[in-house]
Amino acid sequence: MSQPTSNESRMEKLVSLCKRRGIIYQSSEIYGGIGGFWDYGPLGAELKRNLRDTWWRAMTRQRDDVVGLDATIIMHPAVWRASGHVDTFADMMRECTLTNKRVRADHVEPQSGSVMRFTGARGSNGWTLDRELTVLMRQGEHIESFRKRVRLLVAQNVGTASGKPEEIELLGEERVSVTEGSIDFHPETGGALNEARPFNLMLRTYVGPTATENDIAYLRPETAQAIFAQFKNVCDSTRVKVPFGICQIGKAFRNEVTPKNFTFRSREFEQMELEFFIKPDEAVKLIHGSVAAWSEGVDLSEPKPDWGWDLWHRYWVAQRTAYYASIGLGQDVLDYYWQEKADLAHYARACVDILYKFPFGTDELEGIAARGNFDLTQHQTHSGKQLEYFDEELKAACDAMSEEQKATFIEETHAARTRQETPREETEGFCAKLFKGLYVPHVIEPSAGLDRLALAILASAYDEEQVTDEKGKSETRTVLRFHPRVAPVKVGVFPLLKNKPELVAKAKEIVALLRPHMSVFYDETAAIGRRYRRQDEVGTPFGVTIDFETLGEGGPEMKETVTLRERDSMEQRRIPIEELLPFLLGRIL
Repeated sequence: MSQPTSNESRMEKLVSLCKRRGIIYQSSEIYGGIGGFWDYGPLGAELKRNLRDTWWRAMTRQRDDVVGLDATIIMHPAVWRASGHVDTFADMMRECTLTNKRVRADHVEPQSGSVMRFTGARGSNGWTLDRELTVLMRQGEHIESFRKRVRLLVAQNVGTASGKPEEIELLGEERVSVTEGSIDFHPETGGALNEARPFNLMLRTYVGPTATENDIAYLRPETAQAIFAQFKNVCDSTRVKVPFGICQIGKAFRNEVTPKNFTFRSREFEQMELEFFIKPDEAVKLIHGSVAAWSEGVDLSEPKPDWGWDLWHRYWVAQRTAYYASIGLGQDVLDYYWQEKADLAHYARACVDILYKFPFGTDELEGIAARGNFDLTQHQTHSGKQLEYFDEELKAACDAMSEEQKATFIEETHAARTRQETPREETEGFCAKLFKGLYVPHVIEPSAGLDRLALAILASAYDEEQVTDEKGKSETRTVLRFHPRVAPVKVGVFPLLKNKPELVAKAKEIVALLRPHMSVFYDETAAIGRRYRRQDEVGTPFGVTIDFETLGEGGPEMKETVTLRERDSMEQRRIPIEELLPFLLGRIL
């Protein structure tokens, strides 16, 4: 029976398990670690690889309309100027006036207490601090504990120059006011925060030996821009036709002000992004006479030629939901946030956040945005290269139109423009290109974080339950209930006794049979029950035990059979060795 556990306790246990069993380690731990960076151990590396493979298979190998790309982490800096990242990719940040620690302005929770002010501080060694300090003494905090905390923070910020923290004297103490629900104090230190200011999240580096301002480049903050930059090459070198997509999995980097919640918000992470290029609605209307409208009950299982951006967007929400269900994240752990108009980027028509109910709260797992033609248009403008797509079907439809029909279409298109200030000349130029079969494709972008997905899979899989062993003793079983598709190890193989060469030899034969097709863990140490528990804890869905009946000692009908144990139910049954591989393959693929 599964045992309830608080979300905080659950997260602590999960983090502990990840380190103990080689799933996730803190980066550079022997040197004290580095904030916002994580390493994946042997089992974590397998988990991430399996997730990559399931995503890639769903996006490319099971479809005819998506191709892949593997682009560089460092690109020409002009890419990021065109995309707007150089000027606008920033978080609003506030800095603690006591310790200089930074925090995202939208991550400051309301606090209450007494606002205390000091005119300065001095140490017993003659060191002095001649500036005003304003710190929040939180509700319920004892005055002496508060002073001790402030002395310690001052010492940590100054270093050894201030002498021992307990010998620092705080000067001119004054209780200024009492505050309720203030967001003007650092959530950790309590120090007063300065005004919010933008902080660019891109990590800079230099390309070449001189390291001047002209050599500045950036570690990419997202993988999407490389897809837009290579759009023309993909079109020219393959036989893709709109609608089609280009997808990529790769590292991205953001200099997050406050990385937090284990691997959820990191400074180095992996993205899995698809840019799915579609015809503008105006082109769909010219070809098919109308654009299909959304209504409850519309069939989204297969794309239709008359779909506009709205149905394509909803289609990809449904596709991504189905993908998550296929790896064990069902509707019971997912939620959706359809962004309001005020939340949208200026170029976006719609965006849906697929949310997962993490132990620390419900937060974004993936965003699916209808981005219009903003990105390709920006790169076309800044690079001077034509990124328009020639659509033969559109050209043929327009060639069949009369001049009167074209004039009517221009009038209807201009009247339907959402931006009322759009000049008529702009509408006429757009339509003139359409009549020639040319347009800049619009895009639907499902963008997921691989590290966030791995964390969601781990959080969803983690479970504890009370079980009773064969001797009637009750114990807590820790188990990761991974879907077999993504489990780091698919099957454990165990000879019943390690000191029986014939059992060991047969077990190793089975390992050799299975290993070309899946990840296998061989274990011959400790009692069989303990070996099962070890594999339960890392999420291995199946266990195979080779015993004396395998060798024929239980009668000829049991020879060449093994005990197959299923992790979740703990049920065991006999299965012929010749049926073992097809049985397992049917459950892990």
